[in-house]
Amino acid sequence: MKILLAAAVAALMFAPTLSAHAAATVGEAAPAFTLTDSKGTSHNLSDFKGKTVVLEWTNAECPFVRKHYDSKNMQTLQEEATGQGVVWLVINSGAEGKQGHVTGAQAEEVITREGMKATAYLLDGDGTVGHAYGASTTPHMFVINGEGTLVYAGAIDDNKSADPATIAGAKNYVRAALADLAAGKPVETASSQPYMAVA
Repeated sequence: MKILLAAAVAALMFAPTLSAHAAATVGEAAPAFTLTDSKGTSHNLSDFKGKTVVLEWTNAECPFVRKHYDSKNMQTLQEEATGQGVVWLVINSGAEGKQGHVTGAQAEEVITREGMKATAYLLDGDGTVGHAYGASTTPHMFVINGEGTLVYAGAIDDNKSADPATIAGAKNYVRAALADLAAGKPVETASSQPYMAVA
C-alpha cells in the first residue's frame, strides 16, 4: 500500500495541468519543445532532426523509477541507446514545491548518484512539455523517429510491479521499439498503458 500511495503521489504531480488535455498521438508529429537542461543549456527537439529520440519522464522519488534505477535497468538501456546514436532526454515535470521537483543543481546530483547515461536532463517545472505529451506518470516513455514522428508511447515494459526482480522476464517496449527502428521496420508495439496512469 505504501508503494502504491507513493506512486499515486508521483503520478498526480502532473494531474492539474494534464487531466483535461489530449496526449501526443502515435503516428503523428511529436510536439515541438524547447527546454533548458540541468547545466543551463537550451535544447529544441528540432536540434535532433534525423536522429531517434527517447523521452523519459522521471521522478527520482517514484517507486517505479526506483525499480529501474536501483536495478541499473534504465542506465543500461540509456547506455545501449546512446551508444547507437540515439538521443535520450530525461524530463522532470515536477512543479516547484511538489514531490520530485529538482533544480538544475539537484538534477546534476541525481545524474551523478544514479550513474545516468542519458544525453541530457531537461527541466519542465511548469509542466508545459509534460502537458503536450500527456506524460501522466513516471517512468513514462516516448520514442520519436528521425522524421520527427512519435512512434512509441507508454510504459518501459509490460510488468507494472515495483519489484526489480520482475525486470528479467518483462518485455521492454522501448528496447524493442529502438530495435525495430534500427532494422528499418515499423514499431510492432507502438503504445502501451503507462504504469499507474492517471485516468
